Amino acid sequence: METALTISRGYPLPLGVRTEGSYVNFAVFSRHACRVWLLLFDDAEALDPKWCIELDPVHHRTGDIWHVGVQGAPPGLCYVYQADGPFAPELGLRFNPHRALLDPYAVALVGVERWDFSIRCDRWLSQHPRQPIPKDQYRVKCLVPSEEEFDWGDDRPPQIPWSETVIYETHVRGLTIHPSSGVLRPGTFLGVIEKIPYFKQLGITALELMPVHQFNPHELDRKNPLTNEPLVNYWGYSTVAFFAPHAQYSACRQPGTQLSEFKAMVKALHEARIEVLLDVVFNHTAEGNELGPTLNFKGLDNCVYYLLDEKDPSRYLNYSGCGNTLNCNHPVVRNYILECLRYWVTEMHVDGFRFDLASILGRDRQGKLIPNPPLLEAIAEDPILRGVKLIAEAWDAGGAYQVGLFPGARWSEWNGRYRDEVRRFWRGDRGLLGLFATRLCGSSDLYQHSGKLPINSINFITCHDGFTLNDLVSYKHKHNEANGENNQDGSNENYSCNYGVEGPTDDPRIEAVRLRQIKNFLTTLFVSRGIPMLLGGDEFRRTQRGNNNAYCQDNEISWYDWRLAEKNAHLVRFVRELIRFRRAHPVLSREAFYQPHEIEWFGPQRSPPDWHEGHALGARIHPDSPQGRELCLLFNAACEPVEFDLPPLPARQRWHLAIDTAAASPFDIYETGAEVLLDRSRLRLIERSLVVLVGKEA
Repeated sequence: METALTISRGYPLPLGVRTEGSYVNFAVFSRHACRVWLLLFDDAEALDPKWCIELDPVHHRTGDIWHVGVQGAPPGLCYVYQADGPFAPELGLRFNPHRALLDPYAVALVGVERWDFSIRCDRWLSQHPRQPIPKDQYRVKCLVPSEEEFDWGDDRPPQIPWSETVIYETHVRGLTIHPSSGVLRPGTFLGVIEKIPYFKQLGITALELMPVHQFNPHELDRKNPLTNEPLVNYWGYSTVAFFAPHAQYSACRQPGTQLSEFKAMVKALHEARIEVLLDVVFNHTAEGNELGPTLNFKGLDNCVYYLLDEKDPSRYLNYSGCGNTLNCNHPVVRNYILECLRYWVTEMHVDGFRFDLASILGRDRQGKLIPNPPLLEAIAEDPILRGVKLIAEAWDAGGAYQVGLFPGARWSEWNGRYRDEVRRFWRGDRGLLGLFATRLCGSSDLYQHSGKLPINSINFITCHDGFTLNDLVSYKHKHNEANGENNQDGSNENYSCNYGVEGPTDDPRIEAVRLRQIKNFLTTLFVSRGIPMLLGGDEFRRTQRGNNNAYCQDNEISWYDWRLAEKNAHLVRFVRELIRFRRAHPVLSREAFYQPHEIEWFGPQRSPPDWHEGHALGARIHPDSPQGRELCLLFNAACEPVEFDLPPLPARQRWHLAIDTAAASPFDIYETGAEVLLDRSRLRLIERSLVVLVGKEA
């Protein structure tokens, strides 16, 4: 017996869908549409809508919101919209009544496994204007979520203070998809749960997840020229549905399970006192430029959602490098972003966000950077978002670089200057000593002038975008041939070094230097003021075989090979003890810049450092509390040994060795309380090495 639906006027708010039993309210924004249809499907696999409801603009429109109520909706109901209006690209309008449009507020999509953008490309539309597209466009649909409540129990945000935060950047699929991961549900949200004991043992406090919003892995039309295998969107920086978790990260793969499994992951991480930070991509969408597909925003109100060229509105301003730019400071789009962030905090319980190419969020409708961007201020001051961590990638592909200048005191920033200058110092570049010292102290030159603090600096040596740490010391040049772009993609400024051989080598001398440099980078990261971020897998020398832009490599180039964690267990231990050392000495992570009396700089003979030409530096850090201990940090980035005269200590105290990156494990780092007494006042550091000493009673 066919289900009977009762149609009513419905309500304009909230946007998206709202359910009460078998009643569902649908609401969608479109300012310039003349007609809107709601297509309903009673089966996630169906390619023919069961019901087609045209929304009467007299009864089903309030302002710019089209809405309708449906009583008698069956479980598992799916839907798409269609909208008609002018198809006038020269005016910035791209309506086509034959296009299936996804709800921008959809919280789950179905049918994504066999998604194909090609049938929805505007190239086809330009040749066949206003003609229907094949029914296959209905394969991907929005799911009306069930009312079944997830049992959050006593879940609450861990609220780890910034000063205690250690971030681990990772990819949901890549983390566990390799057979060596040993998990029961590889490549999924639930697979992340199975790695929680490892995270706890390592000591990290936050997972920063690369995009988990729904994207289409199969949107690329290129092949790997080396293997002829199709390339895919692996990273996910091409969002289709900002409210919806990526369905392919669900283990069950039944419609809607991505919602419950994501929540289960967050709940389990919170129980382990690990925060969840999401990498969000509000700078562009998967719809690309004028030749890209129409999925939702283009077909609902192109000129509202995107920045268009004023001289030729058929073309898109491209500050993202991905074809289009969201019109972030239009009030409608601004509200959309705010509602999306609130949803992930209130319904999905996430603890913060890292905003990809965040400078775009500060551009006006002409694409110009504005001094006090309303969106950035609204995010920082929103009552729901006041307690979450906000991290900006403070640049974009349009030339903006705002590291140290990003608007708003609440925003922390990926410190690209830290990455580059620490890399260059340890590579042995000249003139880096002063900059290295400044980065070690929290980058006051970048943040202090605007009243910001070291916690506004997210310090990192490597991230998903670029070489892994192993590759940073193994390759002088990028090797992105497998990406099918003639090795033209990815950054050329890697500040890397291979120390004699490009790529893997069995030469023990080269391997010794590489391992020492890895330890130098890691130790520098964890003794620096600011917030340390570790790229997942760097603690066991994960390699991408020299690929510094592996966005399209869903294979062993990108996956975590957990056999390396066993092979390099000594390095995993080193990182674990580094994190413990940082916690044992809170002076390293204070939420303030060092005062002159708190830190003393010196050269090898206790003379003033050679800030212009030197490669060796010592720092004595005085304790910031009666319980604290004196620290002495010695850095030698030169290609030859250096002898340091050690600074004197108060009576009855002696220097004890805590970290020596030139020593073999387990003598490269000692547990707190087990440091080794030094019986000399002068210490020789071999080339490219680092030593940390702790002052305490002998």
